[in-house]
Amino acid sequence: MEKIKFTFADTEEAAEFFVLEQTRINGMNYILVTESDDEEEDAEAFILKDLSADGEQEALYEIVEDDEELEAVSKIFGEMLEDVDITL
Repeated sequence: MEKIKFTFADTEEAAEFFVLEQTRINGMNYILVTESDDEEEDAEAFILKDLSADGEQEALYEIVEDDEELEAVSKIFGEMLEDVDITL
């Protein structure tokens, strides 16, 4: 599982997340991340949307909060990760 480090723009604090899966929908990249690398443990997960322009050195991610978008993307991730139960 790939581990990535995020730095929050407003606080400059850093956090590490593990990428469970990634997908591209309608030209937009999404990643499903969690704070835990233990796949057997229940953990909180986040769906992040890549807002950076193609070719940029650093990615700019935002947590998906729109209910319709969140439901649609979580359904895709649920199909990709058959052994993972995603609840909203």
